[in-house]
Amino acid sequence: METLSHRAIAMLRAVAAGRAELTRSCEPDLRVDHLCCCDQSVTRLLVALGLVAPKCEGPVGTWVPAQLTPAGMHALAA
Repeated sequence: METLSHRAIAMLRAVAAGRAELTRSCEPDLRVDHLCCCDQSVTRLLVALGLVAPKCEGPVGTWVPAQLTPAGMHALAA
């Protein structure tokens, strides 16, 4: 796995704390505490690496809670 930036780690921490939501989309966006995250490329990297995923299903384009995957938990613990 590639080395994660400080920003990516902070985003993982926000997801782990239950403060983050993802859009249901093939190009997901993230918001933390209801504020949009400005680094969409990091969001998409975290999803593509399988570290973050939507917690539930929803219509395309809607916001749903985000969750860490087991790989995300491992990456955050490292």
